[in-house]
Amino acid sequence: MSPLPPPAPPLPRIAWIGLGIMGLPMASNLLKAGYAVTGHTLEQAGLDRLAAAGGTPAPSVAAAVRGADVVVTMLPASPEVEAVAHGADGVLAHAAPGTLFIDMSSVTPRTSVGLAEAAARKGIRVLDAPVSGGEAGAVEGVLSIMAGGEQADFERALPLFRALGTTVVLCGPHGAGQTVKAANQLIVAANIQACAEAVVFLEKSGVNLEAALDVLGGGLAGSAVLSRKRHNFLSRHYPPGFRIDLHHKDMGIVTDAARAVGAAVPVGALVASLVAAARAQGDGGLDHSALLRGVERLSGIERPSGAGDKAGAGARAGRARR
Repeated sequence: MSPLPPPAPPLPRIAWIGLGIMGLPMASNLLKAGYAVTGHTLEQAGLDRLAAAGGTPAPSVAAAVRGADVVVTMLPASPEVEAVAHGADGVLAHAAPGTLFIDMSSVTPRTSVGLAEAAARKGIRVLDAPVSGGEAGAVEGVLSIMAGGEQADFERALPLFRALGTTVVLCGPHGAGQTVKAANQLIVAANIQACAEAVVFLEKSGVNLEAALDVLGGGLAGSAVLSRKRHNFLSRHYPPGFRIDLHHKDMGIVTDAARAVGAAVPVGALVASLVAAARAQGDGGLDHSALLRGVERLSGIERPSGAGDKAGAGARAGRARR
């Protein structure tokens, strides 16, 4: 009788920092995959939802990180990542040597490189691994994950990534994941803006919008944006799968990083200004498909305050962490 195979090694213990629109469903998918997840966020509601999903809430970053094999951050921007990573109560101060620190936030490439350098001095391994796919992709576990860092660290993280996404690629050294994410956000913003302009053009021309989107979606104009945001365009309902506030931050990353390497992004610069205008006009808490509201304003379409914004006050009031 052949001997039994050795038991599989235990799954690494995960510390998850940031339990907002993206972070909570991602952490929940790790729990479903059998990982033990201890999480921290600033909002009690996020901690409560993590507990309901089977995770362990932690009162601080230090408490979450203590004893973890892998630390994952999913936070809004570079300042939050830097505070959580470098602060006295932060990851680098409390994670053990040999810990793998995966930052899945969308931050500047410079932030990721600096984090990797600081972590290396403490014997902590780092990957930058931002994602694309929005809230729906996070919930469904079908995100695209673009990583930067060392091959060995990427391979160590791969089982975890496969519980979160379906397209998982190591793009290069530290910061490369963030550079690819910046390019992704440039393409997505330009695509949303083009779709929004097409919607207003079609409606003002008297065309049946639903029929038009059907045929456009089946041809070369079809895209993930048109498919996933179709309902938002038709209903003028903009619950924040990915907020304009965050896309505004990302477009700043795009334009700054492009300037640093001498790449011209004229369409990106224009779209960045349109995203900034939408935010300035009070739409920052809405989904980025609400760029349609800006096109309507430019086209003389007046909607009553709150019209087409069923996410409205709640979206603007709740600036929860990702």
